[in-house]
Amino acid sequence: MAPGLLWSTSDAAPWRRAHASYADVIAAQGVPQLPALDAWYREEFVAGFASRRLVHITHADLVRVMEWKMYRGVWRAPNLVRVKGNDPDEVMQTSIRAFARCPHPTQPIGEIARLDGVGPATASAIVAALWPTVYPFFDELVAAQVPALGPVKWTLGYYAAYAERLRERASTLGDTWTPVMVEQALWAAVGGKAG
Repeated sequence: MAPGLLWSTSDAAPWRRAHASYADVIAAQGVPQLPALDAWYREEFVAGFASRRLVHITHADLVRVMEWKMYRGVWRAPNLVRVKGNDPDEVMQTSIRAFARCPHPTQPIGEIARLDGVGPATASAIVAALWPTVYPFFDELVAAQVPALGPVKWTLGYYAAYAERLRERASTLGDTWTPVMVEQALWAAVGGKAG
């Protein structure tokens, strides 16, 4: 589907079709590790929060989320090296502080983005797993389809505008739509990452 075409309709049927194709588009990316990592991200990572006394992520979680994000988009090896260098206790404590700030539109993202090698996109992937009704994953292919956002900027202000637009669209689509589902539908509608 041409970029922006899905966004231009509020008819839920094409949105449902695009969202239903998400797993197939993940598989079509030709990245052997991506389907398993995506399943982990959408199922096991999310379920893991329920078993923790204090809601937090581990260092291993952070590394896997970063790998998922890069396999789904653009591989940035220096960022992964920096993420792996974070102190495990600092990752846990930072995520506890971040999750305590939910559902503020930007504070949890900003808190997690304090970790080395983590920006608003990776931080949004972490928070979106716990709060899919408030926080979508920040993806540049998706942002490019949302009118009035302008060129992608990896800032909290840009993320706030992006997330608000996706929350509005989820509300328009009704039923059980979340900003995360809107993001996945838009990403799948354009066939995922280029090349």
